[in-house]
Amino acid sequence: MKGLGLCGVPKGARRTWWLWAAGLLGLHAYGQVLVSPPGSQATIRLHNTDLAVLEAGEERKDLPCTVVPEKPFLGFDLKFHSGYDVSIPLGELAGNEDLLTIVFRVSPEGRREQPIYFTQKIRVPPIEQEAKGDALVQGGFDVGSGKYYVDLLVRDRAERVCSLSWDIEAKLPSKDAQIELSMAEGAVQPVEGAQFREEPAPQRTGEDLLNLKILVNFAPQKALASSLRPIDTAALVSLLRTLSRDPRVGRFSLVAFNLQEQRILFRQVAADKIDFPGLGESLQSLNLGTVDLKRLSNKNGGTEFLSSLMEKEFANTERADAVVFAGPKAMLEANIPPEQLRHLSEFDVPVFYMNYILNPHANPWRDSIGQAVKFLKGIEFTISRPRDLWFAVTDMVARLVKTRNAKQVASVKVE
Repeated sequence: MKGLGLCGVPKGARRTWWLWAAGLLGLHAYGQVLVSPPGSQATIRLHNTDLAVLEAGEERKDLPCTVVPEKPFLGFDLKFHSGYDVSIPLGELAGNEDLLTIVFRVSPEGRREQPIYFTQKIRVPPIEQEAKGDALVQGGFDVGSGKYYVDLLVRDRAERVCSLSWDIEAKLPSKDAQIELSMAEGAVQPVEGAQFREEPAPQRTGEDLLNLKILVNFAPQKALASSLRPIDTAALVSLLRTLSRDPRVGRFSLVAFNLQEQRILFRQVAADKIDFPGLGESLQSLNLGTVDLKRLSNKNGGTEFLSSLMEKEFANTERADAVVFAGPKAMLEANIPPEQLRHLSEFDVPVFYMNYILNPHANPWRDSIGQAVKFLKGIEFTISRPRDLWFAVTDMVARLVKTRNAKQVASVKVE
């Protein structure tokens, strides 16, 4: 569940706004509470009239409102995200202060008797009687594939109610049916706000697990942006999580860097799991809005930094099955010179590039990392949608497993 703010967000941008910009407009929202966790036998304690409204499933506007349900869409985390917008005229909330109580429940098809309940209270500050415009309450939840029934109510301190019920369906297109979602069919969860939360290590079997060296350029989608937003890191973090969950990958060497600041932010060497909390904390040190005069005076500083980074990391790939680059477009003043790239090619390690760009048509040219990967006869994937991420990771890991198996067969024949 997200907060409450004044309307002013373009209709087409609302999805991004409630997912990534909760609380920007200063109204105090208490945290969303999952009243009945999945599988819990705990007694549901709700206001009797609230429960009656939900059970009735009828639209009510004692408290004038407009409810716009959000159609489920697949995120880079391979979960379906859904939710709603509730607009309330500011004049209806005028006075010293008010308290909005929001209760909604999500019921998987075939289990209507086992709904998952959520609740939240939002304190509304004093609003002048002549205030114009609307207040916007936005909420969200995650689901696995399947059909669901949603019942929602918003109640103010005067016991006026706004309510609506609707159906949703989360379904992959037939061409994407093979994508492995990160939530089970019929599952319901609150939106996870901690992008860099701990990731448990998966069960891995066998001795011949892949060892990957991953170099990630954590930078904004818009090169001149002064901050790194969750939408800038969404696919990059999901890429790392997808790889960390793959039972065929056993070791990770991770280098997080930023080309704009020309520095390494985080390093992890030959670990059996990725330290996501540590990675997230390291990104807090980015200061993209500050210009370093020393870096500004060297127009080729970005190229020199990238060249030096690749030289160092390629020289330490004796046991790595591949070097994987990831990040947004890196358009530098100059590309890495061919003579330096020829030296890197001598290390004979497979190279991949996961180029994360939300609008590939806006910048269709190959960037500096892509030029280097092409020279090294590597493979570049363009990641602009969740399906791109899943298919790219699946293709890359399958190629590496096939190459490793071929080498093992060749080795046995030589012996």
